[in-house]
Amino acid sequence: MSESDSSCIDAHGLDTHLHLRIASVFIILACATTGTLFPVLARRSKWLHVPKFVFDFAKYFGSGVIIATAFIHLLAPALEALSSPCLSPAWAEYPYALALCLLSIFSIFIVELVAFRWGTAKLDSIGLRHDPHGHHTGSHAAHGPEGTQTPPSDVEEALQKPQQHHHHLGDSASAQIVGIAILEFGVLLHSVLIGLTLAVDEKFRILFIVIVFHQTFEGLGLGSRLAFIKLPPKYNWVPILAACVFGVSTPVGIAVGLAVRSSYDPGSATASIVSGILDSLSAGILIYTGLVELLAHEFLFSKEMMNSSNGNLVYAIGTMLLGCGLMALLGKWA
Repeated sequence: MSESDSSCIDAHGLDTHLHLRIASVFIILACATTGTLFPVLARRSKWLHVPKFVFDFAKYFGSGVIIATAFIHLLAPALEALSSPCLSPAWAEYPYALALCLLSIFSIFIVELVAFRWGTAKLDSIGLRHDPHGHHTGSHAAHGPEGTQTPPSDVEEALQKPQQHHHHLGDSASAQIVGIAILEFGVLLHSVLIGLTLAVDEKFRILFIVIVFHQTFEGLGLGSRLAFIKLPPKYNWVPILAACVFGVSTPVGIAVGLAVRSSYDPGSATASIVSGILDSLSAGILIYTGLVELLAHEFLFSKEMMNSSNGNLVYAIGTMLLGCGLMALLGKWA
């Protein structure tokens, strides 16, 4: 018991690699922002023709990364933090980390449901015409006055397949926006936390390398989703803003961690409770997003995926498993 007691006492040997810790703010800022912005800008650029399979790779790889992150990089540390011997025995009486994760999953579900209903009504009023089932309002809507505000791809879709009904929420703009907002939120919370951890962790070097990869992959996954949201032209800045916010999130965490590092001891009981709770909640957000938004919507409910060739399906699943596997493997070191 003596060893665990001593590990609960403040350990301030945190001034190792201080310059590198400060540099890491800028290095990660550059990598994460580039990773997230690249797909968004590449999709819009006239001269940079990135083939669709590259986007698909980033998208499915990103899905795998997000699901593995939830279980291996969030839920596992949360369970560990909340069962730390430094905490009062009351914490050991119930699996709080799992309960908080469960709470988070259902909260996100309810938030998404409410936001979707509200968002659909809101978007209808700005001229993105979708009914609650995500059906396009038929071919005539494309010729009507609101046709001018509908993005061209939607007009084409509405013209080409007026009879084809999409029976899932994934197609409608409001569902996409709500889904992305929730994904962004989960990823942001998580990114700020890993930044905080990086600033104060003893095993800085290896963690730093892992997080650079981690944030770049996660950025690519998020960016390739942001790149494909269908928005009216005047809202085109939204994906770019979302990408930049993601890029800034981890550096903000590192900066906060460096600022409070003298008073924040990663081994203390308070730190364990705070990081355990936040990790559990982020895990729930990413589990929900990963399984519902990404797996179910990208595969099971996607007309495109269901009608595509076996090769295409195998490619998408393989890519996702690769992302998941690599991220799960990183869990060995970080």
